[in-house]
Amino acid sequence: MLMNLGWKGYVQNRTRPEGCIAERYIAEEAVEFCTQHLSDVSTVGVPSSQKMGVSKPLSGCTNTEEVLPYIEQHMIHIKTAYPKFRKRTKWLQDKYNSTFIQWLRFKVQSELEEDNHGISENLKWLAAGPNMAVPLYRSYLIKGIKFNIKAQDDVRTTQNSGVYLLAHTMQVASAKDKNPILSNMGFYGVIQEIWDLDYQKFTIPVFRCDWIDSSGLVVDELGFTLVDLSKIGHRNDQFVLASQVKQIFFVDDPMHRGWSVVLSMPNREYNDVIGDKVLGDVIIEYEPFTRGMPNVDTFDELVGELGGQNIRGGCEDIWIE
Repeated sequence: MLMNLGWKGYVQNRTRPEGCIAERYIAEEAVEFCTQHLSDVSTVGVPSSQKMGVSKPLSGCTNTEEVLPYIEQHMIHIKTAYPKFRKRTKWLQDKYNSTFIQWLRFKVQSELEEDNHGISENLKWLAAGPNMAVPLYRSYLIKGIKFNIKAQDDVRTTQNSGVYLLAHTMQVASAKDKNPILSNMGFYGVIQEIWDLDYQKFTIPVFRCDWIDSSGLVVDELGFTLVDLSKIGHRNDQFVLASQVKQIFFVDDPMHRGWSVVLSMPNREYNDVIGDKVLGDVIIEYEPFTRGMPNVDTFDELVGELGGQNIRGGCEDIWIE
């Protein structure tokens, strides 16, 4: 009868058919249980892939759009609470930076108690703050570009730790300047740590970087940006969203010891299709950090002497010593 129930293959010892079927049935139930309830556990003996899959992070644009109305409300609140400092832009900005987190948490909690508050899930978890247990990564892949921390680059021949940030920030002439100017400013840095902030429903990857001080940044007569990586500044504001930076490379300048030339990376339009292993069309576009190459008399004299012969236009110049 047991042979007719589809369990014929379970029997290895015909003198003990019931025992064979019971052992095989228990083994299959155990495997099915592990498959359903232990799917997130890494397999022993099988090396994990370097491209670890994670949930799609919350972009910096979405984050800013949801929080932007509260940023304006908080600034109005500060000006109302401290009328004597209404015209001191730098003081207002410092006060905003030190109090906005606590104010936003209290503001969102008070609005959640009202009916029809309109608070989104993302904003609710943002105001609650991330998990205090923060995982750190040595490498992170975002938008098809791999970023490494500096310690990872030190043991490899490749370089993926350089970043560039174009920020709309406050610029002052000196510490006593009471009339700062808001404008776009570029920052060059090296990734020291990669944090993945967990907000329960989503994650936000951030980079802790060593940013180059303005005294360690120059533009030479040919338009190349040179940085001194030993001059570190902005130590009170080291973190940046991973989605806001561009990857750059630092190449040692043979002409100026201690300085490095900044090279930009081609930007790629990366289509991240969830569940699709096929990469979409990749469009490479070069975007230099310098606006253009200034006129240099040496180049004009060289062209004049050669009469324009044997010189091909549209190519990058190569210096040979």
